[in-house]
Amino acid sequence: MNWIFEPWPWYFGGLLIACTMLLLLMAGKKFGMSSNLKTVCTICGAGNHTDFFKFNWKVDRWNLLVALGTIIGGFIAANFLSNSEVVSLNSDVIIELHSYGITSAGTSYLPTELFSNEALFSVKSIMILVVGGFLVGFGTRYAGGCTSGHAISGLSDFQLPSLIAVIGFFIGGLVMVHLLFPLIF
Repeated sequence: MNWIFEPWPWYFGGLLIACTMLLLLMAGKKFGMSSNLKTVCTICGAGNHTDFFKFNWKVDRWNLLVALGTIIGGFIAANFLSNSEVVSLNSDVIIELHSYGITSAGTSYLPTELFSNEALFSVKSIMILVVGGFLVGFGTRYAGGCTSGHAISGLSDFQLPSLIAVIGFFIGGLVMVHLLFPLIF
């Protein structure tokens, strides 16, 4: 029973994702988390104000269950199936994060400077969340889907636009980490 609390190998997760995608492809469904936001907005009546939200949301309600399962599964894994180990970081990464003022790197699972109640209610954090949320929302809409939709569903369906989007996601991540993150912190 001790194996439950140990990190599972990457290939086991990959196999589960592949099996899920095979089932979704066979059922003619597409996977993506950002489509749930569109569905929720439609349920709440956004279609009364914008044509983008005028669609039959009941066709996609299965995906809401996927999102709910992701939230519940993440909660169960973090609170009941985790051994609370600190993530192993390269010593060079820890030194670099310390230079940005993130002194909890390497000593806590999440950096408390970014993920604590005090950090959440600072003006800087609120601005980062608002600007980041806008950019993610705009990027998701502009790219026609989110990272999970393109990287998992689109690539498994051999869609060229998804490959282009995933390359863009990686480039954006590298720009953020190496150019923008040092400016913000």
